Amino acid sequence: MENIDNILDILIKIYPDVKCALQFSSPYELLVSTILSAQCTDIRVNLVTKELYREYNTPQKMITLSEDQLAEKIKSCGFYKNKSKNILAASVIIINDYGGNVPGNMEDLLRLPGVGRKTANVVLSNAFNVPAIAVDTHVFRVSNRLGISKGKTPEQVEDGLMENIPKDLWSLSHHLLIKHGRTLCSARKPKCEECPLAPFCEYYSGLKK
Repeated sequence: MENIDNILDILIKIYPDVKCALQFSSPYELLVSTILSAQCTDIRVNLVTKELYREYNTPQKMITLSEDQLAEKIKSCGFYKNKSKNILAASVIIINDYGGNVPGNMEDLLRLPGVGRKTANVVLSNAFNVPAIAVDTHVFRVSNRLGISKGKTPEQVEDGLMENIPKDLWSLSHHLLIKHGRTLCSARKPKCEECPLAPFCEYYSGLKK
């Protein structure tokens, strides 16, 4: 794609230390944190899991909690009842079907309750170093605005990004687009006048017409 190299070069320069915002020390911790992050900030998730993982950082330890007990511990993350149910159900499957280890492929991850493509891609990319692009609200919005991947669904945007971005940059691009969405390209009031990507942005180009 014509502008993709320029866009990625700029993003890498302005966000040189970008990485996964969720704090984790194992694939299981990342899986749980990513499930918790739905409709919740990473900052809040990290605060909750800092306490949670002191005692319950493996599927074996997690299932010693009841749904109500876990729900109480993750309450501030929102949708806590459903998240508690999914985390415990996923933990049981991980123990029974995968020897207590989080599976490292898309097909098996999607079998786990509470895990969609976005969550699976986050785990694959950050826990297993598998090239992947997880499309959350930030990636979806920024990709469409820039014009580097247009789509009405996260799957369509994911497909476009994988087609337009070199595979070895998929995981990095995911973090860059999220960071840009949080820093400058916000949903309600994007800071277009401050954005170094403005010359390559279809959204900004449309504003000037």
